[in-house]
Amino acid sequence: MYQPLADLLRPETLDDVVGQEHILGKGAVLRRLIESGKIPNMVFYGPSGTGKTTVANIIAKQTNRTLYKLNATTASTADIREITAQLDTFMAPNGVLLYLDEIQSFNKKQQQSLLEYIENGKITLIASTTENPYFYVFNAILSRSTVFEFKQITREAARKAVDRAVAFMEKRTGLTAQPEDGVLDYIAGASGGDLRKSMNAIEVLFSAAVPQGNKLPLTMADATAVTQKSAMRADRDGDNHYDLLSALQKSIRGSDPDAACHYLARLLEAGQMQSACRRLMVTAAEDVGLAYPQIIPIVKSCVDMALMLGMPEARIPLGDAAVLMATSPKSNSGHLALDAALADVQKGKAGPFPRHLQNVHADTFTQERSQGYLYPHDYPNHWVAQQYLPDELVGTHYYEYGPNKLEQAAKHYWEAVKKEV
Repeated sequence: MYQPLADLLRPETLDDVVGQEHILGKGAVLRRLIESGKIPNMVFYGPSGTGKTTVANIIAKQTNRTLYKLNATTASTADIREITAQLDTFMAPNGVLLYLDEIQSFNKKQQQSLLEYIENGKITLIASTTENPYFYVFNAILSRSTVFEFKQITREAARKAVDRAVAFMEKRTGLTAQPEDGVLDYIAGASGGDLRKSMNAIEVLFSAAVPQGNKLPLTMADATAVTQKSAMRADRDGDNHYDLLSALQKSIRGSDPDAACHYLARLLEAGQMQSACRRLMVTAAEDVGLAYPQIIPIVKSCVDMALMLGMPEARIPLGDAAVLMATSPKSNSGHLALDAALADVQKGKAGPFPRHLQNVHADTFTQERSQGYLYPHDYPNHWVAQQYLPDELVGTHYYEYGPNKLEQAAKHYWEAVKKEV
């Protein structure tokens, strides 16, 4: 029976697991727990292909526990009952180690069906998820578990696994691989930190390449074909998708045009143009804002153009928008002022409008004046001192001028106008 290369080369010891040194390196917490044999209920959180299932297998082997595996996308409460029926029998004399993959697919009732057994220790739960467990796993499970985050595999760590796969395939086929310059590094990077994809790519390359004697050329063209877009972790509803959007905005906010282009490229390559457009418009108002207010219609025009053009031409106006914002002065004073005002309103700080600001039924200029309203355009510089905030909030300041050229110019202008009164 065919067995994928990724399964054939699955690590059997903790030392063989790559890329998770922060939890599995010498002296790291998870490693010490595994070596002690005292395994708590755990949630493994991280991208696919980073070793979560592998580590669960190693734990079962080192602790001599019966390992059951369920995938929450296909399993049911009946599957859980079938496992619990074996507790306290010769099938599971020391209890059960249950590896529940994609736990976020279980509803609340299904997750709660495990509580009795994980509390009395008859089931040790190792749940895994590619989503943030604090959003997708119910508190009753989380409060009884320790969360360990598996990081995306770096290119350097993936290269070790790729080299191991090449050596294995050379031994299996009796051929000597002759990769073009950069091919193995490309595969290590192009699989987006998913070692399973890297292994699959090597296996496909060995199967598709044409031997030349006892040599097997591995070309960049073939490597590109078998890894196309596999690195793009940007599921529309996935945690990584929002991480990408966050990275894009924070790079623009941090005035790094290179990083902004990188994350925008990843979103576009993953087919997430609309999400990128929305985030660019938010960034224009939130992070550039009043330091360069013209940026808002400019970015909106770039987005409109992109949506009209579609890919691949859409990348041109979107790239302009990202770089322009990254290199623009920054101000968040406008939205901070509104947030502060919202906080007061939500606390009930409001009070009646000043009488002179209220609307009048006939809404005529004469009646408006008769209630004490001072019409600013009748005064020098189109400004006159009068109360606008409710009595309860008189003297409150929400807006602070940002330390940029445009807002400071406005500050100096109004300071001068108000000194004249």
